[in-house]
Amino acid sequence: MSILKELNLIADMCSIPVETGVFSGVPPDVYLVITPLVDLFEVHADNNPEYEVQEVRLSLFVKGNYIGIKNNLVRTLLGADFTITDRRYIGHEDDTGYHHYAIDVAKPYEFKLEMEE
Repeated sequence: MSILKELNLIADMCSIPVETGVFSGVPPDVYLVITPLVDLFEVHADNNPEYEVQEVRLSLFVKGNYIGIKNNLVRTLLGADFTITDRRYIGHEDDTGYHHYAIDVAKPYEFKLEMEE
C-alpha cells in the first residue's frame, strides 16, 4: 500500500472529499488536497533500503469552523500510525471563503528491490 491509497481511505472514513494535486470541479464546503512532498530512504542497513518514508501535505479547506474537522482528522491519522511532521494554519482565503489548514504526515512503507507485478 502507498501513502496516497491509505490517505484516500482515511479521507473516506472521515467523509471528506479528496483529490491529489488540485481539486477539480466545483469544490464542496469541506475538502482535502494531497500534495506529495518527499520519499526518503532514511531507514536502511547494508546499503540496501528496507523502508521508504513517504511524506505528503494534506491541505484541508473548510468554509466555516475548521477546528472540529481538523481535530477529527488528526486523531484519525495518529490512530493509523502516521507521524505528523507539521501542522499550521495557512490562512483564510477571502476570495473563496475557505480556511486553509495544512497537515504534513509521513509513514514508512516496506521497500522491495524486486519489481512488483
